[in-house]
Amino acid sequence: MATSAKKRKKTDAAKQLTEKLFFKKKNAWDGLKAKEQKEIFSLADEYKKFLNSSKTERETIATIEQYSAGLEFVNINQAKKSTKKLFLNYDSVAGALVIINDTNSFEKGFLMNGAHIDSPRLDLKQFPLYEAEDMAYMKTHYYGGIKKYQWVTRPLALHGTIVLESGKSIAIAYGESADEPVFMINDLLPHLAQNQNKKTATNVIEGEQLNILVGSIPYKFKSEKDAIKLAILEKLNKQYGITEQDFVSAELQVVPAGEARDVGFDRSFVGAYGQDDRICAFCGMKALFDVAKDIKQKNLIMVFFDKEEIGSMGNSGAHSNLIERIVNDIIQHYGKGDYNTLLQSLANSKFLSSDVNAGIDPEWKDVSEPMNSAKIGFGVCLTKFTGTRGKSGSNEAHAEYVADVRKAFNKEKVIWQPAELGKVDQGGGGTIALHLARYGMDVVDCGTALLSMHSPFEIASKVDLYHTYKAYKAFYKHL
Repeated sequence: MATSAKKRKKTDAAKQLTEKLFFKKKNAWDGLKAKEQKEIFSLADEYKKFLNSSKTERETIATIEQYSAGLEFVNINQAKKSTKKLFLNYDSVAGALVIINDTNSFEKGFLMNGAHIDSPRLDLKQFPLYEAEDMAYMKTHYYGGIKKYQWVTRPLALHGTIVLESGKSIAIAYGESADEPVFMINDLLPHLAQNQNKKTATNVIEGEQLNILVGSIPYKFKSEKDAIKLAILEKLNKQYGITEQDFVSAELQVVPAGEARDVGFDRSFVGAYGQDDRICAFCGMKALFDVAKDIKQKNLIMVFFDKEEIGSMGNSGAHSNLIERIVNDIIQHYGKGDYNTLLQSLANSKFLSSDVNAGIDPEWKDVSEPMNSAKIGFGVCLTKFTGTRGKSGSNEAHAEYVADVRKAFNKEKVIWQPAELGKVDQGGGGTIALHLARYGMDVVDCGTALLSMHSPFEIASKVDLYHTYKAYKAFYKHL
């Protein structure tokens, strides 16, 4: 008996020590209370509505501005110096939400969160419309990293903006309502696909074959040269007042038609286009709104970048001086600084680079290293470094900053997991982090794990959405 008691005591001690010393990833659904489940599903419903109104960068900025106006955020161009809540808009494709509590210490830096709001898609070419085999098509050029074969034989919608020579801007969202037609990219029937089936996935559909079907009725029902093209242009002219030349000054995107949906018998997932990276944009926006009344000393910013999917280039991407412009516009609005203040403010800021990560998929487990890859339903991902293979193209966060961030998460009982993007030699990916780190600020990546990333219908766990939102609130509250 004495020997048995000693063994039990030894086993209990080992168990206690294991619980103390080991880090164990936690399934965020385990032990969930009914009240919290209700909060998770309510947040997901709000998120789906956000996605439905935000299929392009311009639509996302417009949605964010609409949300913020209802919470007393004021466009900086109309704001007074006493205004504490600001909205900044840059060319309608990028922007920022700002909460200012202290106008006398900008040089101490801001707490910044940043996400990108562009997503992989198909863009119409400058002259897209053509006629072939008595049908009309529009040519596209894909944007960002896509698997081209995923975009064929599925309902597509057309969203974007056309700017006329007069300067008038025309917004288009066509193919979403039940009474509107959709568009589609055709594929070859399997009966005749002998040669196509021998191709690799990369070129089974060529880039120049990603053309959407848009019509077949000739002008005045007379089959003459370009009569179908003419009929389409006449329809567009009557509806929008445009001519073929106006496509040159247009930003028109072909995106999957349809709304965000619950996925699974238990409705535990959200399926939708554009969750990379609008899931982090939504959580960041929502977190900033919800901490506004509680934080009275710090200066907070939520930034929405464009162009991340093509390298963060252009004047609205993180590789530009957009973050400088944002901080400088804030400082100058309150009349509180010079260029030295701007540099100090940037260097002393703390930044969350909020972007998605790849969740382990049981059908393709071999590309992931399970100890250090994200599990779906196991909370928000904290990613110390990104890049490819030897961390190429990465910002790697300093250990001190990562410690501060995880301390904040733990304090707010955020369920989180360390994660990297696949096996070392498998590939990888980049985020906006390195472009912000060059100003001297501390930056670490943090976001939601997805399945089927960059596809027309990405999958996210509702519980991971919830803990991403909680993580961003914890960052604002405790850093």
